Amino acid sequence: MTAIPTETEGAVAAEPSVDFVVVDVETACSRVSSICQIGIVGFRDGREVFAYETLVDPCDEFSPFNTRIHGISCDHVVGKPTFGHVHEIVDGHLTGRVTVAHSTFDKGALAAACRFHDRRTIETTWLDSVRVAKRAWPDLPSHRLNVLTRFLGVRHKHHDALSDARAAGMVIVRAIDHTGIDLAGWLRPADSKGGPAPKPAADGPLKGERAFVLGQARDGPLAVRLAELGARVVASVGTTTTILVVSDDQPYGRFVQASAPYRKAEDLRGAGSALRILGESEIRDMQGT
Repeated sequence: MTAIPTETEGAVAAEPSVDFVVVDVETACSRVSSICQIGIVGFRDGREVFAYETLVDPCDEFSPFNTRIHGISCDHVVGKPTFGHVHEIVDGHLTGRVTVAHSTFDKGALAAACRFHDRRTIETTWLDSVRVAKRAWPDLPSHRLNVLTRFLGVRHKHHDALSDARAAGMVIVRAIDHTGIDLAGWLRPADSKGGPAPKPAADGPLKGERAFVLGQARDGPLAVRLAELGARVVASVGTTTTILVVSDDQPYGRFVQASAPYRKAEDLRGAGSALRILGESEIRDMQGT
């Protein structure tokens, strides 16, 4: 098992390359800058390759409410480093990498702590594992981390920064495995609307159709094909949509039917709509290309 460096050991020597890192923080009170624990885990090829955890003197008061949540009090952080002292370690783990956090709270807390302690902002590419989980398992009643870990069968001690970071990392690993969407795919916005839709041709086999494109922007090449065939490309699936066209490069892989636009289209069809679901190849066939 990979040894977990403590706050007195500093950064890992010869730290391995990673696909992404995960960070979680706990705070002492309602001020988000009051970080009192940090956990960071690195993942490569779906496995943990390093971990870092430290208690932090928040230079702030401890709220009884927060202490009840995570169990950390002022007694636990006596003699521990401040965020200003560990900033270089945290920055070294995160800067220039993809950093996962479960919700945007940790991103905001780190930014606030950097300002409070007069340290440079940590420059990293953020990925919200809540957003990933909602897209991978849309039918779950909640996407809180403790709910997800029970669903996925992942061991987890909620509100412990290191355990939370490990758990959020496993959400990403399992989502990649479940959907077939790789890390780069999760970093792309889902169903990006893009710029204005192309103007439909005055005539064509799809004249009068209102088409939604799943997996490409509404100004992308598939939308252009549809417009050339006379269809009007719309921004979302609704009661007036007549065609849902699934792009060949849509990000959902074999789980495309779990995507929100596809499920909405199926619901409309179940309610009696004549909406058709077509593949990109069928649109190419219409153009004879």
